[in-house]
Amino acid sequence: MTDQLTQDIEDDEFETDEDLGQDAAEPSSNASLIASIDWDDGGREVDQTLVGAELISAFQKRLPNSPGVYRMFDEASAVLYVGKAKSLKKRVASYTRLAGHNNRIMRMIRATRHMEFVTTRTETEALLLEANLIKRLRPRFNVLMRDDKSFPYILVSDDHEAPAIFKHRGARSRKGSYFGPFASGGAVGRTVASLQRAFLLRTCTDSVYETRTRPCLLYQIKRCSGPCTREISLEGYAGLVGDAKAFLSGKSGQVKQSISRAMQEASDDLDFERAAVYRDRLSALAHIQSHQGINPHGVEEADVFAIHQEGGLTCIQVFFFRTGQNWGNRAYFPKADPSLEPGEVLGAFLAQFYDDKPPASLVLLPTEVEDRELLSDALSDRAERRVEIAIPKRGEKKDLVDHASANAREALGRRLAETSSQARLLAGLKETFNLAEVPRRIEVFDNSHISGTNAVGAMIVAGPQGFAKNQYRKFNIRGQDITPGDDFGMMREVMTRRFSRLIKEHGDAGPERVMEPSPDEPADTAEMPAWPDLVLIDGGKGQISAVRTILKDLGIADKVTTIGVAKGVDRDAGRERFIVEGREPFALPPRDPVLYFVQRLRDEAHRFAIGTHRAKRKKELTKNPLDEIGGIGPSRKRALLHHFGTAKAVSRAAFDDLLKVEGISAAMAKTIYDHFHERQ
Repeated sequence: MTDQLTQDIEDDEFETDEDLGQDAAEPSSNASLIASIDWDDGGREVDQTLVGAELISAFQKRLPNSPGVYRMFDEASAVLYVGKAKSLKKRVASYTRLAGHNNRIMRMIRATRHMEFVTTRTETEALLLEANLIKRLRPRFNVLMRDDKSFPYILVSDDHEAPAIFKHRGARSRKGSYFGPFASGGAVGRTVASLQRAFLLRTCTDSVYETRTRPCLLYQIKRCSGPCTREISLEGYAGLVGDAKAFLSGKSGQVKQSISRAMQEASDDLDFERAAVYRDRLSALAHIQSHQGINPHGVEEADVFAIHQEGGLTCIQVFFFRTGQNWGNRAYFPKADPSLEPGEVLGAFLAQFYDDKPPASLVLLPTEVEDRELLSDALSDRAERRVEIAIPKRGEKKDLVDHASANAREALGRRLAETSSQARLLAGLKETFNLAEVPRRIEVFDNSHISGTNAVGAMIVAGPQGFAKNQYRKFNIRGQDITPGDDFGMMREVMTRRFSRLIKEHGDAGPERVMEPSPDEPADTAEMPAWPDLVLIDGGKGQISAVRTILKDLGIADKVTTIGVAKGVDRDAGRERFIVEGREPFALPPRDPVLYFVQRLRDEAHRFAIGTHRAKRKKELTKNPLDEIGGIGPSRKRALLHHFGTAKAVSRAAFDDLLKVEGISAAMAKTIYDHFHERQ
């Protein structure tokens, strides 16, 4: 319904540079939701000199009494707020005066310099569109989800004669049955391993399956039934797949009873070996259910939410129950104004949370939220089945909510302790290195390569909340004039690309361009600035000199503080020397907390750089020469490998031999032959 509403409000707001990879969450599955919206600015005849409440009042006079979504902009054309309304005219009218609003809303009204609107057919459409826009635009005055990582699922493929079971994360583009969500990849891995023992489903890729001539080790250790070499018939394997799907769909009792009956029949027939197989399968199923934590008896499928507010921060805890089992929980710390009530924060959070996730048939909440029925209708429309949102008052469901509330309280307590510790470390960093202000954004750079091959640069970001992993960036080193292994040249390329992009997107005025948080806004909830207050370089005088030269050439040397972290004598941790402009290189006392903090930052950059390098190297090692030939898809590649055995054999094949492969025409055979025999 809303999939035709939105895609590309403003392409520049979301475009990304392919150089700057991002280790962050997958894009929303509703990325197509922002499609060709015809935004109405209320009429160009509105006096452009008006600001704040007067400007809003001028727009309000021209609005219809229909449902829709509105956006408020500041003087820099940044989105301040996205809201939805059953009646745009009545909703926007509430902003035409300052009286009766809290400080947050008054600041928003005063900062408004422009508005845009879109009408929708229903209020449900408006709710879904609002949630998607908030996630994409991240307006300063909305409640924002901070952790938007994708959830892992179990996938049982349906596009193969012998379906496989996989851990899956990302867009659901492959045909198959998806079960989840699970709170962590580890929970999925453990469940898949147990399902292998219980149902003997394969976990190999389709290409490995096609090339097997004898059973693999998993068959030998009774983790697979061996459909690749027909150790089990396809009909028998289909029965195992059906049992696995039934178990994951909530029919675990029926599946266990069926296996138990089969075990008893085998025992009665004195076929104790077959009975032992069924016994092991029952044991594996019991193992899955025994490791799920609390397992409710009367709740088959539910998402349980709880919220706790303290110290100006908010924690929302989510538990996932599927097939009567606890599939894990996750804590979120949304950005929300401290003046908002728990129900207001939770209601805004739910709409964003389910923007790209399928809801359970039952959603349990600890408190009433605004537009609960509307949200239920929206989720039902999205899921194409009834989704109930309930606030239990007693019984097992109330116990689940109370358990989630206890976890939310404990998670927020840990977060407050970490934030306090982080604040002290940042203050210590300011004193140690004589910085002008306590840094709100620290960027750390490192390179990784092996003798210059597969070279990558990495940038990690830290701030008052610790590591900001959605801000991490990786750089594939592409400079043709860089000598392999030239760390200075690599760092020059990374810094040039990083800060050239930063100047292009945010101007060259440096950190002072960032809007400071208001006095009543906790530091933890303030948006991280785009410009770094401090740049740490993993290297000595040569590295830091190269970096400062680049910054000087870009005209921002006096706006970015750079510090080099040189490895100590014998490269021992704890004996690092710091290169700060205007001071002689110095070391910190071995037990200084600031030293440990910098080491943590440096080690995280090192970890991220090495991980990125290894991923790139692995991709190079596993690259098949046939992938470079235009027109060779999976089917033709499979046919060639089946015929010749290896890609090297294909490269040595004669033209006439290539013609003998099924699906290879004369033109394609010539293309393949010419690819490997250019000199001839």
